[in-house]
Amino acid sequence: MMPVCLSTAVDIGRLVPPGGLARLGLVTLVAATILVLTLPRGRRRWAIWPLAFLLMAPLPTAVALPMADPFTGAMAAALTRFLLLGSLFQSLLLVALVSAWERVGRALPRIFLDVLLWLVVGGALVSTLYEAGVRPESLFTGSAVVTAVLGFALRDTLGNVFAGLAIHAEYPFEVGDWIQYDANPAHIGKVVEINWRATKVITLDEAYVIIPNGQLAQASIRNFTKPEPWSRRSLFVVTPYGVPPQRVQAIILEALRGSFGVLEHPEPSVVTNAFTERGVEHWVRLFTTAFDRRDRVDGMARDRIWYALARQGIEIPVATHAVHLTTLPAPEPETADAAARRRAAALRGLTLLRPLSDEQIRLLATHAVERFYAAHEPVIRQGDPGESLFVIMAGRLEVTVADVGGPPAVLATLTAGDFFGEMSLMTGEPRSATVTALEESRLLEVAKPVFAGLLQDRPSLVEELGRTLCERVGGRLRAAAGAPPQPPETPDLLGRIRSFFDM
Repeated sequence: MMPVCLSTAVDIGRLVPPGGLARLGLVTLVAATILVLTLPRGRRRWAIWPLAFLLMAPLPTAVALPMADPFTGAMAAALTRFLLLGSLFQSLLLVALVSAWERVGRALPRIFLDVLLWLVVGGALVSTLYEAGVRPESLFTGSAVVTAVLGFALRDTLGNVFAGLAIHAEYPFEVGDWIQYDANPAHIGKVVEINWRATKVITLDEAYVIIPNGQLAQASIRNFTKPEPWSRRSLFVVTPYGVPPQRVQAIILEALRGSFGVLEHPEPSVVTNAFTERGVEHWVRLFTTAFDRRDRVDGMARDRIWYALARQGIEIPVATHAVHLTTLPAPEPETADAAARRRAAALRGLTLLRPLSDEQIRLLATHAVERFYAAHEPVIRQGDPGESLFVIMAGRLEVTVADVGGPPAVLATLTAGDFFGEMSLMTGEPRSATVTALEESRLLEVAKPVFAGLLQDRPSLVEELGRTLCERVGGRLRAAAGAPPQPPETPDLLGRIRSFFDM
């Protein structure tokens, strides 16, 4: 009985492999070897499919050999040809686009290579069928209905695939970029993967969001990482109408120096944005590369601004409403005399001020100013001018010194009862170290004017204070050097004090 033919469009006789099948196998083996030897180290995974096709090529012939059936042998030979051609075409494509092109140009996206690899596999299949006598026009005509059904069923998937190709062609973002993927300002995430169907991002809330490429292709995408690595942040601060705007702007800019994540270049800026019912609204623009920690950048900047304004006696106004409340008696605020006594108690414990009388201490306490500093905010900076002494009322601060071009070295940690800045107060010399608050700290600042009045009333204090200051500085230097105590020499220091206070 005659065997049933699978298709009248196929010439069974032409399925018998030509004599060049062995040569095709040899050429394919050479191409695969060249591919493996020339692929860059980080791209060798691309050789998996060409090698898999090559290794599977002998299997159809090996399976058909025991059957001794000419038809089965011809089909096996055709399948072997397809596998060899698929391996050969993929190897040649990868040698050209990866081994050669990527050494001189930009690496091609994975999705492009995947599409091209499947296209060359399809070419190998068409070539094999053509050798078997299948006419290409009949192949495509016969599958028109199937193609239409599949196209209708997979229209969304195909749309996402082509949108993924468009994203890679236009290159609006890449893995590692921070993007806003729709009109909602809260929908911002870091791109972690771009594949055939979708783009995957992780938000600040550690939410894993999968966005179809078709949706991204129709959206207006904001890229916060391109074209420059920094992005701008905007803060809004309202101050009373009685404070000049330019004074507020100078205070804010100084407060932002060294704040977490705030770049010096591009430099921050402040402009008067609006006049509101509460007061003058200032628009603070700063730049940062720490976009993944932008909430902390904004929060630390707001902290710095609040403390800086509070030190200058500028309160941020609140909205006013006519509200009638019944409140319980509140504790009475601290009186000026009580505050002066508290400050005098802190000043009386300083070794530098021991030569002063109780009345002189009370005078200093009356004119001293309490200032608050946020955690990680510098109080004084090395090299800056200064004419005041600071006494720590509460908190903890760190003293650092930096050589030119070198990292800062930590000298000491100061706590409540310690003081610093005495050399600037007495001689006006620039700050010799940087002192930074490690936590929220309250300091008492004693300025030059009130001190000058004490020295004018009692000139003999110059010798007493100079001797005490010299002992403190000399002892600190000798302790750092490990030298034995030496009698301090004060004439030069006394001369500098007299010159600074015009005595």
